[in-house]
Amino acid sequence: LFHKAVFTKLREKAPFYTLIFVLLIAYDLLTLKSNTLVSPYFPYVDQILNAFFTDSAYLIESVRCSLILLFTGYAWGAGLGLITGIACGYNKKFNYWLSPFLKLLGAIPSVTWIPITLVLMKTLFQASTFVIALGVWFAMTIACITGIQNIEKANFEAARTLGARGKQLIFHIAIPSIVPNIFQGLTQGMSTACMALITAEMIGSDAGLGWYITWQRSWAQYAKMYAAIVLLCIIFVSVNGILNAIKRRVLRWKEGDER
Repeated sequence: LFHKAVFTKLREKAPFYTLIFVLLIAYDLLTLKSNTLVSPYFPYVDQILNAFFTDSAYLIESVRCSLILLFTGYAWGAGLGLITGIACGYNKKFNYWLSPFLKLLGAIPSVTWIPITLVLMKTLFQASTFVIALGVWFAMTIACITGIQNIEKANFEAARTLGARGKQLIFHIAIPSIVPNIFQGLTQGMSTACMALITAEMIGSDAGLGWYITWQRSWAQYAKMYAAIVLLCIIFVSVNGILNAIKRRVLRWKEGDER
């Protein structure tokens, strides 16, 4: 049974693993075999692998700093976005006053605020956290507003008929009904957070993988730079994979209904 489960899992992931294998072969052909992509700007695969071992201490510390910054901003943005999204979707007066800010912030990428936050915030970490949280907050707020507005009014009327009021309508009707939208906002917010993370670290940070990439590029250490880029890809794919796994587990009832 164990071998069958492993085989089934590998078969499901076969297209992804095949793509990685093909990309590695293509990169090796373009660099080492044909010199189409010239060195040192495009180091060979073995040089990138060696960079993982020769600079492992710096890379591990950079990964730690990036993950702390990513999840700090992500948690703040997701939490505040959940609150404001539910408030705007449920309360028309709150939505009336906040909707202009949503329209303004939605048209401006969150990374645009980096120069301003660097001046206003006390530390680089706070500035980067704010930029990441802002993008996540917007994605989560819009997702929650859309979810609540799509709830059948009959559900609220039926709950009121049974005596539900105020917080009961929010916690027993509104929030359970928008769980799929919440995960949609979390997924979109993570994509925004990852993009903002790299930009913030490259422009206004003194630690993290984005900072490490800029540092190594300035010294023409391209093998180490590519090693950090590979780590970034692994982290982003892993984080999104974990988030999607949690989403599938929580929303199993929804998948059953669709079938």
